[in-house]
Amino acid sequence: MVATPIGNAEDITLRALMVLRGADAIACEDTRVTAKLLARHGIATPLLAYHDHNAARMRPLLLERLRRGAAIALVSDAGTPLVSDPGFKLVREAIAERLPVTTLPGPSAALAGLVLSGLPSDRFLFAGFLPPKAAARRHALTELAAVPATLVFFEGASRLADTLGDMAETLGDRPAAVAREITKLYEEVRRGTLHELGAHYAAAGPPRGEVVVVVGPPAAERPAVSGDALDAQLTAALNSMSLKDASAAVAAATGLKRREVYARALALAGRSK
Repeated sequence: MVATPIGNAEDITLRALMVLRGADAIACEDTRVTAKLLARHGIATPLLAYHDHNAARMRPLLLERLRRGAAIALVSDAGTPLVSDPGFKLVREAIAERLPVTTLPGPSAALAGLVLSGLPSDRFLFAGFLPPKAAARRHALTELAAVPATLVFFEGASRLADTLGDMAETLGDRPAAVAREITKLYEEVRRGTLHELGAHYAAAGPPRGEVVVVVGPPAAERPAVSGDALDAQLTAALNSMSLKDASAAVAAATGLKRREVYARALALAGRSK
């Protein structure tokens, strides 16, 4: 069995076309979508529907054909098979029976969204879809808050504004990006903080198309600053800056809250009079 994404007709690789022509059958999410692709490339391989609603019934039939030596290509309407779709269970059972499985890499919305976001890509976590209900969604985000990596999510357009708001509240106002319709005609990437993006989509309404949300990692924790060290930094800053500017500069350097630093600077300034 071969798992390959098809995405747009323009995105498909020559190797994938070769496999689709040579397969005994193609298992796909929507036969109408895949039929358009096959017609464009003159491929007449029979199609079998395999999706969330019929997967339990179709899986034994596909596995039986694989046992008899048939070559079956598993494709997705968009993105990569097995990533947030029922192909995972089919491949898992094929592997359990030691049936040969391979994959043909192709377009991946999660990876493309990460690349387009401009956020750190050396370490990332793909978290799939968050729960649709707010309480469960916030609970899931709380579990991810401390992960020291860029987070990548799929999200439905209708829930996007609410999800961004929950992310800002739970994760903090991190840098983020929303990418939609990746590799398609109306591809769009919007970057900003979670709060800014949430406000935009709350005002503009749900975007069209499939959405990937990429959220930057948590800020690195800075070492604790002792009271004496804070006083020393403030004293040095006050020699050349106003009280307000010195407080802002030391707060930025230490990661401490500005009002706390300002209160300490006021105390120091009063003591020096």
